[in-house]
Amino acid sequence: MNLSVNRNRKEDKYQWAQNIIDDYFDIFVLDQRIHLPKIIVSLQTPDKIILGIDPGTLIMGYGLISVTGKKAAIIEMGALKLGHKKDPYARLELIHLKVRELIDKHAPNSFAIESPFFGKNVQSMLKLGRAQGVAIATAMSAGLPVTEYSPKKIKLSITGNGNADKEQIWKMLQRLLGIENKPKFFDATDALAVALCHFYEAQSPLAALKRKSNSWEDFIKMNPARVR
Repeated sequence: MNLSVNRNRKEDKYQWAQNIIDDYFDIFVLDQRIHLPKIIVSLQTPDKIILGIDPGTLIMGYGLISVTGKKAAIIEMGALKLGHKKDPYARLELIHLKVRELIDKHAPNSFAIESPFFGKNVQSMLKLGRAQGVAIATAMSAGLPVTEYSPKKIKLSITGNGNADKEQIWKMLQRLLGIENKPKFFDATDALAVALCHFYEAQSPLAALKRKSNSWEDFIKMNPARVR
């Protein structure tokens, strides 16, 4: 009799423990699964990828977008801090390595960069020109076509205002590309704006005309009667 009672008690305790496990499983696994955000992975391969660079001697911004049809989406953006390197040539090496890393990682089809503005400080202009030159040379060594855009052109393309400030550019990029988190440095958003500017320029009718006659050979093919 005692053996039967003890056995029933053990079975009751086992069932009680099993019920607790089942209840917690329902709470922490099944319920959580219901509220997890859906992650949608697009299997569509982008038509092309654009790498945009905002050159700098202390911070270099970079941004990548994918283009599918007439739609652009952000891939990555960030900033490379160079200020910890006092040697200017060491900074140039970091620029080269980072651009090369981005090219190897994402395999972009085109490269766009902000051209340096003309300031009063000649030394600053020289240093900025070197930083830009290293980034361009790295892209060209990888076989990428390079396009430069002036700061005013980029601002006008993104915001419609050639005198827009960095905060306005960021707000517009946030709306256009659906970006939630604000980056630590505006250099990153500036570089993303360069890439998006290049995308808009490639979509314009004038860009098609430029592609059709971009060299002397193209001119001869299109105008044989004018060449003797």
